[in-house]
Amino acid sequence: MRKLQGISVTVAVSAAAIMFASGCGPQQDDAAKPAGAALSASPSTGAKAPAGAADGLAQVQASAPGKLSIWDNAELGQVLTDSAGFTFYRFDNDTAKPPRSTCDGDCAKTWPPVPAGDVAAADGMDPSLLGEVTRTDGSKQLTVAGWPMYRYIKDTQPRQANGQGVGGTWFASAPDGTKAAAEDSGAGTGDGYGSGADAGADQAEALPPLSTVSNAELGDIVRDGKGRTLYRFTKDTDWPMKSNCVDACLDKWKPAKPVDVNSVEGIDPKLLSTYTRPDDGTKQLALDCWLLYWFTGDQTPGDTNGQGVGGTWFAVKADGSLVK
Repeated sequence: MRKLQGISVTVAVSAAAIMFASGCGPQQDDAAKPAGAALSASPSTGAKAPAGAADGLAQVQASAPGKLSIWDNAELGQVLTDSAGFTFYRFDNDTAKPPRSTCDGDCAKTWPPVPAGDVAAADGMDPSLLGEVTRTDGSKQLTVAGWPMYRYIKDTQPRQANGQGVGGTWFASAPDGTKAAAEDSGAGTGDGYGSGADAGADQAEALPPLSTVSNAELGDIVRDGKGRTLYRFTKDTDWPMKSNCVDACLDKWKPAKPVDVNSVEGIDPKLLSTYTRPDDGTKQLALDCWLLYWFTGDQTPGDTNGQGVGGTWFAVKADGSLVK
């Protein structure tokens, strides 16, 4: 594990998330950066609007919301939209009490904040739920029940919800500010298996959030709390810590979420850290400064279908090294 010399590191460990400083270069988590050391600005990897998106789309995404409307979606139920029909989203890293927006910089390019002002409640919606929060740049952002509202750059047409479940932290908003995702289906959360894996997933629920398991072909490998094999991407870098899996890559390879370091098994907690992704502002788990992912092609707990894909994706050992 790499260490920064001549810099004192202050470590604060939360029972809910990783706060360990790993000396992973300037892109390590803000909560874990060495005292007195400034973080370098990371290059933008924000999602780009799909080809053919009109200039008017960008104007809609930055415009005042006008009179809101409610979209009855077959999978999500009631979804709150602006007057043009573009879906509103809420971010789990934000807070509602008090209202606080944490999506800035590149994150705000992918998730444009909905401006406050010139807004009216949708028919059947409680107008008292509408409010505003002051962002770090001084602008005002619309809130619903205290939650800051955003649009999504990849919603190129009205009545789309392409941002649902992105990173496991972005969700379409219901008219009362709660998540519009169906509570009993887990649809769109971005962290489930494919069909036919329900029995295995139920078994995996009792696993620690991060542990090792013996695989007949690969030896001891790292898995998450759902039993999914975790992988490294050889095109990523550990110094500085940076993800090169962006845009279409993320359709198949999902960033592993931070875990409670007090509950891991078979892995040294000091090797764990978090990385703030510049594309959507979500947190990603790292092992010895290498970012971890799970593979959508793994259908049941214990699958290793991602091993060796493209000659760049490999399962990892407890110390973060590649399994080859």
